[in-house]
Amino acid sequence: MLTSFLTDYTRYVLKGGKQFYTWMGVLSAFILAMLFVFYLQNTDGLIVTGMTSQISDGLYLANLVFLVGVAAGAVTIVFPAYVYHHEGMHKVAVLGEMLAITAVIMVMVFVFAHMGRPDRLWHMIPPRGIYSFSSMLGWDVMVLNGYLILNFVCGFYYLWCKYTGNPVNQKWFIPLVYVAIAWALSIHTVTAFLMANNPARPMWFHSMMPIRFIATAFAAGPALIILIFLIIRKNTKFWVDDSAIKLLTTIVQFCLGIAIFLTLSEVVIELYARTEHANGLYYLMFGLHGLTALVPWFWSSVVLMIGAFVMFFMPSFRNDFDKLRIPCAMAFAGIWIEKGMGLIVPGYIPSPIGEVTEYHPSFVEWLMVLGIWAFGFFILTILLKGAIGILLGEIKHGGPAAAVK
Repeated sequence: MLTSFLTDYTRYVLKGGKQFYTWMGVLSAFILAMLFVFYLQNTDGLIVTGMTSQISDGLYLANLVFLVGVAAGAVTIVFPAYVYHHEGMHKVAVLGEMLAITAVIMVMVFVFAHMGRPDRLWHMIPPRGIYSFSSMLGWDVMVLNGYLILNFVCGFYYLWCKYTGNPVNQKWFIPLVYVAIAWALSIHTVTAFLMANNPARPMWFHSMMPIRFIATAFAAGPALIILIFLIIRKNTKFWVDDSAIKLLTTIVQFCLGIAIFLTLSEVVIELYARTEHANGLYYLMFGLHGLTALVPWFWSSVVLMIGAFVMFFMPSFRNDFDKLRIPCAMAFAGIWIEKGMGLIVPGYIPSPIGEVTEYHPSFVEWLMVLGIWAFGFFILTILLKGAIGILLGEIKHGGPAAAVK
């Protein structure tokens, strides 16, 4: 029966119209470009990137941190569905698990991109590697892989039951879902601790980091999910209830407000009685010694996040799903900047000895990032299309897979 499941799933996913094949073709082109620059990195070394001995973390780690938040943000669907029994959310809960699987896979690919020697990846695997459980990185590896396994088991077991027509075994499935919900908080918390436990980096060294990470995760993740749901409603026969989208909008609205408040609170604390420990944030906001490369990134993030927050309070945007795309896209982009160029990079500027060196991502880095995002959307398209086919009953045991709209 497993063979028939995989066969029917594959046949259904491969069917589509011109728009579907064009989308997958464009993504494939970016994936091939990613493989080429990955080859360059592993033959010429990380010198082809804009990273230096002073700024050793750039776009790759920035996207990694952001995507951990996207993976954790998927719990905003699962939690209302299984804890509060929200009917609209329950219908689409498995789609959130597919997003979580994709986001964690992308995180792992960014790890490969960031490593100058990917053949030494085993060093990160506890307890055999040098990063054991005494290292925060060892814990990060554990929680990310654990979250991937939990979502894979829960998501595909649910789809398997729908495919075969058998009831879900609630005795072990529901407890496992609850474990996955709690685990979602752990992945971004541990990632925050990974950065916050660096006293030589004043930009990161404070206890507010885990709270900021969770708040932005529960804003950016649902914002992306809303955009995906709106695309699904428009291009497939699967209907996402208005109640699910409205609840996600409320979650984004308030979590985005908390994230903005925490960011501005840090600005007040750091700059009110400015010391040398505030130089990283000061450089980010105004520049240092005439160097201002990150200043436009910071203020664009502020404008996008505050602009989106205001729009979410406007009924003309909140209740009109065509216009709702605008603040969701703005919130997603603003948090991406805030998590990347606005948090990872300025943590290294200035250095612990006061040197100020700017970071300019190379073309190789940008192409690698675009390729990994394309790889992620390629996987997400396959997972969501197959899941929707099963939920619609077009993929079922003993029945032919119907063509999608």
